[in-house]
Amino acid sequence: MLKAELRKKYMQKRKALSTDEAFLLSEKIFANFIDYFNPKECQKAHVFLPILTKKEIDTQIFINYFFEHNIRVFVPKVVGDELVNIEIFEGSAFETSQWGISEPVSNEDSGEKYFDYVITPLLYCDKKGNRVGYGKGFYDGLFQSISLETKKIGVNYFDPDEYIDDVWKNDIPLDYLVTSTEVLSFLSGLE
Repeated sequence: MLKAELRKKYMQKRKALSTDEAFLLSEKIFANFIDYFNPKECQKAHVFLPILTKKEIDTQIFINYFFEHNIRVFVPKVVGDELVNIEIFEGSAFETSQWGISEPVSNEDSGEKYFDYVITPLLYCDKKGNRVGYGKGFYDGLFQSISLETKKIGVNYFDPDEYIDDVWKNDIPLDYLVTSTEVLSFLSGLE
């Protein structure tokens, strides 16, 4: 299927979830992430902040865990036309953006280029790690700017059933997909 068709289909599927269903699935996704990756103290995690009105995965569960286990947390923020990586702390101040995202008040880019994990938002991911987001390309840009050793991890309510027919040459696939039922690796034995 084409990205536009998949985007529409999976936005509707996500919209059909109740708030309780979305939260329970988020908890299962989080548990699968922890079981598979076993994050450690002093690691660095880049985590998207969800648009809860669009029923994105509730990543506050991840962030709370990371703070409790002394894992550094970075979040993306669009400043002008650029995605910057801002380190947050338990006392960081937040405000709601024009897109309904709770974002740090600070616009100061951390300059960090190495993360252990980039937890990536998406609407759909196929069996090759190709993803469909909102179509702005911010994460492709982020993936090009960070260390090649960073694990690019998508989180999604839905399992990959269909292939994306219109993958572009600049699209950067994920390394892993975490769903409520499994963790898929797209690294082809490179682990």
